[in-house]
Amino acid sequence: MRRTWLAGVPLVGLILAGCSGSGSTPSGESHRTTVSASGTPSTSPSASPSASPSAAGAGWNAWTANYSAAEGRCEATAHQVVCRTGSGGFVGRSRSTGEVTWSVPPAGRGKDAELVVDSASERAVTGSGKTLRAANLRTGKVAWTRPLADASIPTVLGAADGTVYAVENPDVNVRIVTLAAFRMSDGKSLWSRTFHADSYGGVAAFGGRVYTTDGTKVTARDARTGDAVATTPKGVECANLISGAHYLVCTGSPYSAGDVFPPLQRLAPDTLRPMKTAEDTGDKPERGVISSDGVLVLYEANAEDSSAGSWNAYDLVHPKRLWSYDDTTEEGELAGDRFLTFTPRNDAAVRDRVISIDLHAGPKGTGDAAPHLSPRYSQARGGEYPRLAVPGGDPDHVVVQAGTHRSLRSIPLP
Repeated sequence: MRRTWLAGVPLVGLILAGCSGSGSTPSGESHRTTVSASGTPSTSPSASPSASPSAAGAGWNAWTANYSAAEGRCEATAHQVVCRTGSGGFVGRSRSTGEVTWSVPPAGRGKDAELVVDSASERAVTGSGKTLRAANLRTGKVAWTRPLADASIPTVLGAADGTVYAVENPDVNVRIVTLAAFRMSDGKSLWSRTFHADSYGGVAAFGGRVYTTDGTKVTARDARTGDAVATTPKGVECANLISGAHYLVCTGSPYSAGDVFPPLQRLAPDTLRPMKTAEDTGDKPERGVISSDGVLVLYEANAEDSSAGSWNAYDLVHPKRLWSYDDTTEEGELAGDRFLTFTPRNDAAVRDRVISIDLHAGPKGTGDAAPHLSPRYSQARGGEYPRLAVPGGDPDHVVVQAGTHRSLRSIPLP
């Protein structure tokens, strides 16, 4: 989600405020910057697609588009950009121009849930109040609407294997939630289960199972029935779940107020038994993503000051820490065999850019594995609180969403 699953976020949801900027285009955008092993950026010519609009059916182009205050977090598929609007609405945008190609009006009032976009089933799902709602990505029309029975604070968690999972949480101060499963294509209710869980613990789904944590113990449930099929053995502490591909990892909670955190721990998805795992830094884990070949890239920050930290890469298959990149943002995504994030806002030499890092070689890689820097973009400034939306497949562009001046920018993949 880009991903079939969004994990490591709280069940109560993290809503990005709608982000329209000046749309100005900095000079030098026909160049890519490669960072040497010493950290010195050097610029060399690199062909990039024209920023001029083309036919709606063409591939990804470079463009900039403002968006309204009603629009919130956006995701990208191989074919379009999809944003949620308040109260269960959606907007679809052209990958060629960034222009709105379809919209689904809001359904009513209520607390807004997260956005899930599932390319396989051609559905986007969000929620408002006690209603779950899906749009057809191909037609741009409402696909289905379903009520949630106990959802004062609803959150759409994600999709896996043609199923969308939503949490129904009446009170964030009580560790009892209801997890409901719906068929993504038509919204048919498949099952719901009420159980103890930490609202900030994350939920993961893959391989026919759904995983939750109550802050310590992890429970695996059959994705077809919701029945519990496995739990972690005693002594395994799991405050927060991160998943990607077929990997499942426990970390400390990014919402903890303490100074000591449970160690990084990989779990066997079938038995939930602990597996050999690399030693982490001991700092506070904030957010992580896992590649298909088992590289976890985890943002870890000082517990007393999370305004700066490091992205640390861990090999889950051959347990070891691979590399580290000092940064000032926990916004990062995967694109093929590379990790994308924004450059540190406190580094005048490279700030306001997107950097692409080889997952195994890291920021000190050389040759084809050397890190690449984009040109400077106003949307990538730290004060914009930017995030990345990565199209599915093998993307040649990514979308930067600026949170302060509300603009989207499609840029060539660095």
